[in-house]
Amino acid sequence: MLDKKAADVQVLHVAPLTSLADYLVIGSAESDRQTRAIADHVDETSARLGRRALSIEGTTAGQWVLIDFGDVVAHVFRQDARSHYALERLWSDAKQVPIPSDMKTTAEGSRPRVMPRRASTSKSS
Repeated sequence: MLDKKAADVQVLHVAPLTSLADYLVIGSAESDRQTRAIADHVDETSARLGRRALSIEGTTAGQWVLIDFGDVVAHVFRQDARSHYALERLWSDAKQVPIPSDMKTTAEGSRPRVMPRRASTSKSS
């Protein structure tokens, strides 16, 4: 999420509170287009790591995209939708997991990317 400039990214440990997931990852975007771009990036990066999403919902509207990995559920909201649904308030009893500062600087472009970029391949027909 941070690589695509998601704002106010939070990770909540919800395992003690629900059987739905162990962690919720929540981030905000400024527009529907950015919301979809962040969600696509999360899905593509996870797939490269061998972790496919079980389900992705909301990409058509782009106001709230939910990416379900089973034990981790990622929510990418347009900022106004995030304020409206206030998942952090709903899960206020969940412990917030700190995001390492080196991940934040990587997203800001100050340090090299952790994930190598996918090499471009040309397909011959």
